[in-house]
Amino acid sequence: MSTQTSPAIDPVKLDRLAEVAVRTGLNLQEGQDLILSASVTALPLVRKIVEHAYKAGAGLVTPILSDDQTALARYRYGHDAGFDRAAGWMFDGMARAYDEGAARLAVAGGDPMLLANEDPDKVARANKAMALAYTPARERITQFKTNWSIVAYPDPAWARLVSPELPEDEAVHVLAEAIFAASRVADDSAVANWAAHNAELGRRASWLDGQNFAALHYTGPGTNLTIGLADGHKWIAGATEAQNGISCNPNIPTEEVFTTPHKHRVEGRVAATKPLSHQGTLIRDIAVEFKDGAITHATASSGESVLNKVLDTDEGARRLGEVALVPHASPISQSGLLFYNTLFDENAASHIALGQCYSTCFHGGEKMDRDEIARRGGNASAIHIDWMIGSDQIDIDGITQSGERVPVMRKGAWAN
Repeated sequence: MSTQTSPAIDPVKLDRLAEVAVRTGLNLQEGQDLILSASVTALPLVRKIVEHAYKAGAGLVTPILSDDQTALARYRYGHDAGFDRAAGWMFDGMARAYDEGAARLAVAGGDPMLLANEDPDKVARANKAMALAYTPARERITQFKTNWSIVAYPDPAWARLVSPELPEDEAVHVLAEAIFAASRVADDSAVANWAAHNAELGRRASWLDGQNFAALHYTGPGTNLTIGLADGHKWIAGATEAQNGISCNPNIPTEEVFTTPHKHRVEGRVAATKPLSHQGTLIRDIAVEFKDGAITHATASSGESVLNKVLDTDEGARRLGEVALVPHASPISQSGLLFYNTLFDENAASHIALGQCYSTCFHGGEKMDRDEIARRGGNASAIHIDWMIGSDQIDIDGITQSGERVPVMRKGAWAN
């Protein structure tokens, strides 16, 4: 395995991505520590991020690296009982670091289908154990206790999956350029590009917030769905102020405007418009039915058993924690690529997320405890999994508190 930057990846754009991750994604402050997680294949980007972090005045940068081959070794040779365990000690430590002010940056990538041929029961058990062990750290992230962000690196295995018809170097180049374009680092005005983009997303969020809709109604092929919105919900987009007062961009890239649904007020049916790549399984053609906020029936043309195991993670796994609006004209959608990676695919289409809600998606949410969030309709779960339900065939209406209908999207485009 080479840890040098591939000739297929533009080093100037890679450096810009690292700078945007530190300056815009995290808005890292002088003296602030940083926990950085990534695959070993992403070391070229990790090294650039560490360089920019220290240039920005970082206190201590701690990289935590994973490796596909060691992950596979566990499934092929590991003791069966070990699949019901996870490194909770590490996540407890991460939660403590966030409480003490450390920022968090994750580099997405790796092989999305790494575990596709492994025992699905072991995969499901390991995922559940990981989700439960990660709870302390995940809660700090979903509550925006600290500034955090995610960026991506064009791993060769990921690139081969996105462009299977191309030689590896060409596939890496195609994926790298798509990442750079979606992350708005294709030219030397990357930081300024993000400022303008955040302003436009903020305008959309402000309009939706002013409407204070009671619900959203989705119609389209296989979809007739009403999503009630949580009491006192708040629309968020682009840059978000964490509880430590630092404004960060949690996702690089991002095209979404999102808020919290009411966990008991979702009714109807919805069909996914893109496959969901989840822990090595590609789940295609998801179709579900909701009653009183919970999924009562779920099917998929492939990966259905994995989907149903996800839904059985806990009581909150069958309920929604996020609803997000994304125009079909987003750069990621227009690329025509299926990325097999939620960070990108969720920004190609309007989507919903099973599981944990974000406390920041409530007005005054930073002052609310779990019980108050639950009273307002916020969901709690050990998972948070986004899947796409938008397309150029989906219409969305906002339902006002008095029952009137206001067009929000028509054929996947903003209606206002």
